[in-house]
Amino acid sequence: MRDHHGVSHAPQRLVASLLAEGGPMSGPDAFRRWWRTISTRAGAERRPLEELVGWHSTATGELKHDSGGFFSVEGLGVRSERGGPVEHWQQPIIHQPETGILGILVKEFDGVPYCLMQAKAEPGNRNGIQLSPTVQATRSNFSRVHGGAAVPYLDHFREPGARRVIVDVRQSEQGSWFYRKCNRNMVVEITGEVEVLDSFCWLSLGQLLRLLREEDLVNMDTRTVLSCLPLAAPGLHTLFPSRSDPYRAALVRSLSTDAPAPHPLAGVLSWITEARSTPRLRTRWEPLDELHGWHRADGRISHESGRFFDVIGVGVTAVGREVRQWTQPMIEPYGTGLIAFLTREADGVLQVLVRQRAEPGFLDVAELGPTVQCTPGNYDALPADARPALLDEVLRAAPDRIRYDVLLSEEGGRFFHALNRYVIVESDVDVPDDDPDFRWLTVHQLSALLAHSHYVNVQARTLLACLFSLSVS
Repeated sequence: MRDHHGVSHAPQRLVASLLAEGGPMSGPDAFRRWWRTISTRAGAERRPLEELVGWHSTATGELKHDSGGFFSVEGLGVRSERGGPVEHWQQPIIHQPETGILGILVKEFDGVPYCLMQAKAEPGNRNGIQLSPTVQATRSNFSRVHGGAAVPYLDHFREPGARRVIVDVRQSEQGSWFYRKCNRNMVVEITGEVEVLDSFCWLSLGQLLRLLREEDLVNMDTRTVLSCLPLAAPGLHTLFPSRSDPYRAALVRSLSTDAPAPHPLAGVLSWITEARSTPRLRTRWEPLDELHGWHRADGRISHESGRFFDVIGVGVTAVGREVRQWTQPMIEPYGTGLIAFLTREADGVLQVLVRQRAEPGFLDVAELGPTVQCTPGNYDALPADARPALLDEVLRAAPDRIRYDVLLSEEGGRFFHALNRYVIVESDVDVPDDDPDFRWLTVHQLSALLAHSHYVNVQARTLLACLFSLSVS
């Protein structure tokens, strides 16, 4: 179904939600008042790995849950086929061979779609509660391996009925910390009545994206689902009000599929396929107790350099969760990461510089990532030529060229206080069109890739959601 502008129905209605002023949570302070009423909590205290209840170590050190569900922490050996400053390494990695559901429920009020969001506490969140999707659950959780309560609203995503699917695509998670982990990213619209439970509220897409400009409020799972929304169509920019800010005008124009792009999408796909046809990283399982450079002491697993991350244990006491108490291993990274897009304007259209990345946990060799994705402190002991390309272009950007700069956490169910600085920068950097690692893409091309699995990594998906947030006042 298309309207007289030639805009497909779903993107048109999403723009209406972007621009909506009223709704169930209307008024300048309505969300803040609601947020202060939330009673859900999840407090985490560090515990030695040896004292985790319901977990055991195998003969070679792997950490596994007694039920056989949830996840395990195992050892991985990695060898780079392209050389580089580090050609071979070993590391712990989370192995979770099941597909969870990250789902946002959508319902129309007065002709405008609204999203049902949840205030959810995760043990790894440094600030406790963050704004989460309607459903955020692993298969072990919604199969109730933990013996706890059922996941609210799950049936809307698992059982066909009076619903309309807007998004349903499997996407990867952090390929440096997870081994081939995927989640089903879903947006489902319903027409019937929905009981709004405690800690849930309806927000317009515009309200939600504005909250994404605030530090550590919108969680990673919400960000990845938002990035998969089909916010691209012919003539989509005509639905937005005129923009006096040239950057925003170029961003909105980049949502329209008839906007010019520096490379045809078929060429971009061929570039990705070529990378995937040549092995970059070879991996194999290694005993966790025998990883070179890693040692288990003082109740945790750490690297001898004091960098990268630790595997720690936590005991969790929760209010408003399906289970009230549990223990688990978590990854605790060292330092604050830097995740950045360089952007430019060409012919009135915003373009984003993406980089192919091979990470040991990816299912299909390589995915498109941000221009820069690293923890700068990890490179202190390496040669200067080992620093990520264009890192200094981000670090030295003048303040008036930084369009987005917010600290955001990664997934708090597996990572403890994992914080990244997400940055979007205007740049005039010269990158050749045939560079083997980088490509300039429009926003609508990234959106097209996200209709399919495993093309855009989770950090780049967050940055795309951050870009969407810049389209609203």
